[in-house]
Amino acid sequence: MTDKNTALKLLKPFLFLICLLPIGWLAHTLSGQPQDEKLVEAVQRWTGIWTLNFLLVTLCISPLRAITGQHWLIRLRRMLGLFTFAYGVLHFLCFIGLDHAFSVDAIARDVIKHPYTSIGFAAFVLLIPLAATSNQWALRRLGGRKWQELHRTIYLIAILGCVHYLWLSQAAERSLIWPLTYSAGLAILLWWRHQDRQRKAIPVAQYPIAKPLKFFSKRPD
Repeated sequence: MTDKNTALKLLKPFLFLICLLPIGWLAHTLSGQPQDEKLVEAVQRWTGIWTLNFLLVTLCISPLRAITGQHWLIRLRRMLGLFTFAYGVLHFLCFIGLDHAFSVDAIARDVIKHPYTSIGFAAFVLLIPLAATSNQWALRRLGGRKWQELHRTIYLIAILGCVHYLWLSQAAERSLIWPLTYSAGLAILLWWRHQDRQRKAIPVAQYPIAKPLKFFSKRPD
């Protein structure tokens, strides 16, 4: 076993525990407090922000690998992506459970009435197939090309997440500093992704214009 593999095996459990800290802090802070609208709003906001945090951190893995040359970083991306989905599930459960008491009618009215809710719901739905295919079996089943095409939707999910956060903050008349900061960070990541794809693109070979074929009535000497 190489030194890098040993370090990675030690790093993964440590990273796993760090990823649990936000939900642990939330559970400790809210323990024993009476449930009211402010509490529900705080839980929704906290889980939503950390879903977006993990999403953007996951998108940072490829640029960090390219910049540092540390290719083992890519092996942390799956864990971070699954934590993104886990916090997204918590955020969704807070929305349908704490905020709407699992009432289908209330949930449907909220989705229809508030466009930012529809955008957030769409982002969560798009996360589900990514989480479901984050394993070697799905990679072999889909094939590398189809698997990559599916998982590129993470960029669309990130855009929807930032729009959801920005629109929700505007509707609730909150400060737009943080939503704009997240949007700016995502814009930088998308710009890097565009530049990286251009660098990897193979230019089409330029051939001289082919000369027309000449036919002879008899074999030339």
